[in-house]
This record gives sequence, C-alpha cells and structure tokens, in this order.
Amino acid sequence: MKADLLKSGSNHQLELRVGYYETDGQKRVHHANYLTYFERGRVEMLRSAGLSYKQFEDSGRMLVVTEMNIKYFAAAEFDDLLTITTTLIEAKKVRMYHAYRIERDGKLVVEATSTIACVDNQGRPKRLIS
Repeated sequence: MKADLLKSGSNHQLELRVGYYETDGQKRVHHANYLTYFERGRVEMLRSAGLSYKQFEDSGRMLVVTEMNIKYFAAAEFDDLLTITTTLIEAKKVRMYHAYRIERDGKLVVEATSTIACVDNQGRPKRLIS
C-alpha cells in the first residue's frame, strides 16, 4: 500500500440509498447491514485514493476486522439516502483505525469505530506498506 493512502485524518464520503432487502419487517435497516455500509466506505476510500481492494488482495495482503464499536442514534429506513463518512484515524505497522458517521439529511443515524489488521493469505500480520 502506498504511504500517501495512509494519511491520518483523511476522509471519504459515499452516498447510498437503502434497498428494501436491507430492511427488517418494519422497513428499517437491520442493524447488521451497517457493517456492510462501513466496509463499502472503506473500500471506496481506498478506490478514491487510487487502489482497488482487489489489487490490494492480489498483492498478497488482506484487511480483516479485529474490532468494531457501534452506536445507533436513529433508524434508517427503506429508500433513505444516507451519507457515509469514513475517516482514517491512524495507520500503524499492521493496523488501521477508522471512524464512521452515517447521516440522513444531516442528522446522525450511526457512528462507529473499527480496528482493521493487515494480514497475508495465511493470516500472518503483514505491514501495510511494503
């Protein structure tokens, strides 16, 4: 991974519309789907910096979630347009720390933090930058 992709404080925004299949019987986003939204935010953040996650894996590295902390403030519903802001808090040798905010019409729906580890295809720690 290129060092310039690992600047602390860099952020990326992604808009997505909630699909019906992402909701529960009350037409609200099922809580587990926020995890996929966070992942989409991370993947698109990499892409916007010039690196596809596919290329990253082709280089022999994978990014795995080792910790997620989530706070729910409101319910997102079917057809809502959400803005996901992904911020790289810090990148160390083999770990990255992200913060996320999901908003609807400027109002906070969910916020979270994650720890992501870089490993090789056998699961051994691998430096983010080679």
